Amino acid sequence: MPFDIARTRAAYPALTEGFAHFDGAGGTQTAQPVIEAVAAAMTAATGNRSTAFVPGRRSLDLVAAARAAVADLLGAEPGGVVLGPSATALTYTLARTLGAAWRPGDEVVVSRLDHDANVRPWVQAAEAAGATVRWAEFDPATGDLPAGQYADLVTERTRLVAVTAGSNAIGTVPDVAAIAKTAHAAGALVCVDGVHAVPHGPTDLASLGADFLVTSAYKWSGPHLAAMAADPDRWASLRPAKLIPSSDAVPDRFEYGTPSFPLLAGVVAAVDHLAALDPAATGSRRDRVRAGLAAAQAHEEAVFERLLAGLAARPFVTVHGTPARRCPTVSFRVAGSAPAETAAALGAAGVCLSSGDYYAYEYFRTMGLRDSGGAVRASVYHYNTVEEVDRLLAELDRLAAGGETMAG
Repeated sequence: MPFDIARTRAAYPALTEGFAHFDGAGGTQTAQPVIEAVAAAMTAATGNRSTAFVPGRRSLDLVAAARAAVADLLGAEPGGVVLGPSATALTYTLARTLGAAWRPGDEVVVSRLDHDANVRPWVQAAEAAGATVRWAEFDPATGDLPAGQYADLVTERTRLVAVTAGSNAIGTVPDVAAIAKTAHAAGALVCVDGVHAVPHGPTDLASLGADFLVTSAYKWSGPHLAAMAADPDRWASLRPAKLIPSSDAVPDRFEYGTPSFPLLAGVVAAVDHLAALDPAATGSRRDRVRAGLAAAQAHEEAVFERLLAGLAARPFVTVHGTPARRCPTVSFRVAGSAPAETAAALGAAGVCLSSGDYYAYEYFRTMGLRDSGGAVRASVYHYNTVEEVDRLLAELDRLAAGGETMAG
């Protein structure tokens, strides 16, 4: 059945304001069921986690439900889901924990394609331990990250390989499974940044070969919380720094402080929302999530194809990267307009795009673009339409012609 875009858009009250949101890579709009779930959790009596009284038990239930929902999203076990405020914070916790066991001569492999949240924590942990950092390079012409290079980068001294499942700058989808296979053959662990990839299609922890997989709920219609999934036994083997009286259970011992219980309710509602994107889907929530994201992915690819074709047809636009496999994200520049100026002009017309390096620091530094403002990024989410793409392209034409935007 065709993707029901009208039904999908109706679930996002923010869309009634009339903006065209091509900034989903920086954070999507929030689905109505998520808003309602957060409000309901804030309205009901809740206390800090306790089995002694009903409000305390509600909080325990909210945590357990959030773990189960994320597990269904990622193909993980609820007992292996660590919750936290952001992907950056969770990755730093993991890097400090693993890095405490590294020694001089050990090695970590990071990628210049990645968001800095999956680079700097590992580089800094390696520096603290006296370990060596090795860099995987992307193809500057295409933006692809060749998996074959890891055969030379990974050695018997490699302790960890960090790689993205989807570039937040140009959309590249590396062959993570092949990279993980190389890493595991040498006994190394693999940390996968799924923040940009998870919203755009079905995700499976085991198929990726990820030992650790991180995602952020606000990139898939949810609240500003994140989660990192791994095998519970993997977490059990690690001892993070923690407060003495805080729980030593797995996965609790990796979570610092009291969580936002209402936002955890929003995480559950966001996963349920994704599971409802394909109204014909049946089976478990895991099955329905996969079906919903597959349907959304097909819609996004059609919208993105129109966007890419439109950008390529405009000689005043330079597109950066042509990866073979990609999430629906593209970075570009408009001749005669700095990226920040382009984004501001489009924003004045109600078309929302981000500009700069979007924390893809190594990519833009390697391409020599960071000091001159980076690029403009357009990302497609399942509530975007071809009509919005045409609106964006028309505004680019207006900008290139030196005219005012439609709102100006």
